[in-house]
Amino acid sequence: MQIKLFILTVFLLVTGIIKLAAQDIAGTLQQELPKLVLDGISSIHIISPEPIRYVDIATHQVVGDLPEVNILRLKHVRDSVQNYDQHSADLGVVTIIGESFIAQYRLRFCEDLSSQHAVASFEIMPEHTKSIAVMPELTTPELKRHALTLLTERNSVPIRKSSSYGMRAELGAVYTVGDLVLLDVTYYNNTNLSYDIDELRFKIEDRKITKATNVQSIEIKPIWQLYPHNTFKKKYRNIYVLKKTTFPDNKILHIELSEKQISGRTLTLKVKYKDILNADTF
Repeated sequence: MQIKLFILTVFLLVTGIIKLAAQDIAGTLQQELPKLVLDGISSIHIISPEPIRYVDIATHQVVGDLPEVNILRLKHVRDSVQNYDQHSADLGVVTIIGESFIAQYRLRFCEDLSSQHAVASFEIMPEHTKSIAVMPELTTPELKRHALTLLTERNSVPIRKSSSYGMRAELGAVYTVGDLVLLDVTYYNNTNLSYDIDELRFKIEDRKITKATNVQSIEIKPIWQLYPHNTFKKKYRNIYVLKKTTFPDNKILHIELSEKQISGRTLTLKVKYKDILNADTF
């Protein structure tokens, strides 16, 4: 009986040690994190490979902002209340979360840091990141890669086209990736008046509209586009990404381009559901 009790005790001890070891492996100690040093004078810019979704700074002695979606700017601010006799100090951890990763860095202040050794910019490297469980369908770099691929695979015959006011719109290609739809849309301006884009709207509406019919319009917002809208003189081409959606045959997807002026030109491109059903895949 005593032997069995001894064996059970040893087993429980070994199991507990294994669990503690597993916890240590799963966790990351602050001292193991990469270190970023602030000098109290200059800002440091952290460059992310993806748009930054969330930032946590452990101390009020460091301020930060996002001048661009993928750039975090940090600067040390001396605490006027605190008696700051130290020339260097540990400022805690900064946590950065992108679309598919989390990265953490130890922040340190060093007042005597030489300008020759002060870091102005810092890139988040793959070895600094950990994948997060909740990931989007595609990250922004992946969407951009697919969009640029579409630009090099332009079809000679457009799927759909329309023209008005000396303008022409063409749907060059439709691709799907997972639950996303990529639309390759090009606009041609055959006039001598440049076109200043106000907005481009995607709406699902009835195929045929009569005066006695109540028009039902469902607007779909693109979740991403390759280029921002701007002014163009002769040609404008862009890739738009929509969440995959379904609609009956009596409906149609309207892609409506409008100009900024009050009496501006409006051009509508009609896309049938079968065009999306026949889409290519990457």
